[in-house]
Amino acid sequence: MEETETTFHAVEKDGVVTAIWEMSGRKHLRTIDPRSDEGRQILHAYTADDEVPEQASSQVAGQNEN
Repeated sequence: MEETETTFHAVEKDGVVTAIWEMSGRKHLRTIDPRSDEGRQILHAYTADDEVPEQASSQVAGQNEN
């Protein structure tokens, strides 16, 4: 079976990020509060034009294993 990449999508309203969606393909896994420690880490690590930084990706993945 093919593994689907996990991605993060910023949800914005009036130029402010109101939520971060963690997605696996087209499936919504969870919503992350951008004000939380994890949300701030994700927003700080990524920009709209960047590829996923390997270090940030593994840091976030490690938090999901709790």
